[in-house]
Amino acid sequence: MYKRNVKFVEDSKKQLMKFNTKTIHGKQEPDKAYGAVMQPIYQTSTYAQSTPGGHKGYEYSRTHNPTRNALENALASIENGNYGLAFASGLAAIDAIIKLLKPGDEVISTNDLYGGTYRLFTRIFEGFGIKFHFVGMENVAKIESYVNENTKLIWVETPTNPMMNIIDIEAVSVIAKKHQVMLAVDNTFATPYLQRPLDLGADIVMHSATKYIGGHSDLVMGALIVNDKEIADKLYFIQNASGAICGPMDSFLALRGIKTLHVRMQRHCENGKAIAVYLANHPKIEKVYWPGLKNHPNHAIVKKQMDDFGGMISFVIKGNNYEEAIKIVENLKIFTLAESLGGVESLAGHPASMTHASIPKEEREKIGVVDALIRLSVGIEDVDDLIADLEQALSKITK
Repeated sequence: MYKRNVKFVEDSKKQLMKFNTKTIHGKQEPDKAYGAVMQPIYQTSTYAQSTPGGHKGYEYSRTHNPTRNALENALASIENGNYGLAFASGLAAIDAIIKLLKPGDEVISTNDLYGGTYRLFTRIFEGFGIKFHFVGMENVAKIESYVNENTKLIWVETPTNPMMNIIDIEAVSVIAKKHQVMLAVDNTFATPYLQRPLDLGADIVMHSATKYIGGHSDLVMGALIVNDKEIADKLYFIQNASGAICGPMDSFLALRGIKTLHVRMQRHCENGKAIAVYLANHPKIEKVYWPGLKNHPNHAIVKKQMDDFGGMISFVIKGNNYEEAIKIVENLKIFTLAESLGGVESLAGHPASMTHASIPKEEREKIGVVDALIRLSVGIEDVDDLIADLEQALSKITK
């Protein structure tokens, strides 16, 4: 089995770093070749050897690349993990996790999750004999009834996409440890700025680094962070054997994104709060889904496991009219109608026809993804301009 025989341990000085400092310095050093402060882009596929096996730690860039390794170190640091892995996309990272399983194994997953994850689970891995149970996890007591001798993984996404449901990671981890089941958490929406699942008992943290970690809508990438060496070695083997690695240029861009993650997230949270309050008081809005609102079903859990409430908001207009929801997103001027989230620019999406179109209508409506649901990724623009943009778009509908 291929193993990466490295565990990155920060010295005592760096262990005292707070998050804002870790994003810039955590497990990162000037480049050894010339002292470059920013990790260079090692745009190479292979490395010279003095004799067979005589190299400087790098043989072939699918297996190792200095730029990618620097990124993986940084990812581990900000999640308080020991090992980081970077992939070509978030789905490639999830794919690697499920490849830890074998036919006959079972997975308990939250029922409100990203449509691409649902598609990967049901359209790809169910065909290889892995069984998935999609369960509402807002009340974690429901999870244990699905655990049996074949259960090998619990998959949690919190906050969920797009309903912003909150799952108590620490409580789920108690169930996972009791039954010796792995717990993986998709931390894309929260980012390690707001929430660190490894500290709450998770075994694996996953990110679509395309989103907030990259932060500028200019790369596609996935990430995994773990503490346990045995799990890490298995994932490194899968990463190398399956080959879904990210390139050095994207690694460089993600490293750059990490260095500003804390200041961007602070503004995302500030703007998100202002817009959530605006929408909650708007006469044309039926419901607002944002974890920071006191009427959020799991607001107490949010306050316990997150440091702030984020910039992702979903809302439903009164009347649940599909055409009027489309009219709103078409008339936005500063919010861009687009897939994805987490960039500096504000985006709007219509989950039923975009991110969650792969989920059958009857299934998505059970979890609240109705035809009039609109999802916002609130950016870091001036919040007054964002609210004015929403106001003019909402004025175009009649109800």
